[in-house]
Amino acid sequence: MLLKTFGWSFAVTAGGLALAGVLWGWKGLAIVGILSILEISVSFDNAVVNAGILRKMNAFWQKIFLTVGILIAVFGMRLVFPVVIVAVTAKIGPLEAVKLAINDKDQYEHLVTAAHPAIAAFGGIFLLMIFLDFIFEDRDIRWLGWLEKPLAKLGKLDTLSIVVALLALLVTGMTFATDVAHSGGDKSATVLLAGVAGLLTYLIVGGISSYFEDRLEEEEEEAEEAEEAERAEKAASGAQKGSQGATVVGLAGKAAFFLFLYLEVIDASFSFDGVIGAFAITNDIFEMALGLGIGAMYIRSLTVFLVRKGTLDDYVYLEHGAHYAIGALAVILLITIKYEISEVITGLIGVVLIGASYLSSVVRNRRLEAEGGEDAKSKTEVASGV
Repeated sequence: MLLKTFGWSFAVTAGGLALAGVLWGWKGLAIVGILSILEISVSFDNAVVNAGILRKMNAFWQKIFLTVGILIAVFGMRLVFPVVIVAVTAKIGPLEAVKLAINDKDQYEHLVTAAHPAIAAFGGIFLLMIFLDFIFEDRDIRWLGWLEKPLAKLGKLDTLSIVVALLALLVTGMTFATDVAHSGGDKSATVLLAGVAGLLTYLIVGGISSYFEDRLEEEEEEAEEAEEAERAEKAASGAQKGSQGATVVGLAGKAAFFLFLYLEVIDASFSFDGVIGAFAITNDIFEMALGLGIGAMYIRSLTVFLVRKGTLDDYVYLEHGAHYAIGALAVILLITIKYEISEVITGLIGVVLIGASYLSSVVRNRRLEAEGGEDAKSKTEVASGV
């Protein structure tokens, strides 16, 4: 199971490190290795959140996530995205941006860093919406009941998440974005525009995926009811069954497709801080893409592993911990518009929150097992007349 899920990650790691050693020597190999570890540590919570979505998909779309999705993650976000940012902010063509990245790495790094306020605002608001929609939802299972219970009551207001996100963006624009030394002074307008774009992206992609997911569930329920009625009446028609099955499969494809897009946007938002933080280690775009790409591969494999092992069902607070880590990352991204925060701190916050939620899940499982054992013992004693 472990080798089957992580086999490609192990192979990519071996090949990637070997390539780094051949192209850049021991120094390049070390840089690629460090970047891989950085990506894994910063994005571990991403895997948990992705697993919560990916488990709704079938095996085909899980494979798409591991193949097409990893190409988008590695080449799209870790290689192409920084070049596009430079091309847009510097108002130059894509080819000129690539030449700049290869021939003038210091200037390339400067331009990417200058674009950080817009990147952080977009990713910060997008991730904040994910956290808010989770924390404002009324759930049967609560991790921090003293906090989640009153927030769930407030969450009955449908637009509360949007209001809180816009308030956070407004405060950010009026404080952190007014004097950004490393990006050329006042970036309020840029931050506000990018934050609104992040909010709209979340509402559009998340809304469409939720719509098709709800439609799929409705169709599946109707199909089950129809099959039960047909079995009871023994009047089923083979043609009708085939037509109905085709409809469900079609809707499943649409739902999975938009969930896949949603996953890619989430991954992009998580990768922002990793891409920017990588410049503290190297400004070579190829070393960066290779190192972060290896890390991204492990995050994808870990996501599938969590789904296939049913880890989120066994350890029910993991998803809570991951979403709290998302909320922390969102706040950190907004703060980094003005202040630098080490990726080590970002990664540690995520690890601590997920670790705490895992331990809480273990304690809960042991308590339930003990209660189940006591119930079984009492029933045995009653049956034996003790």
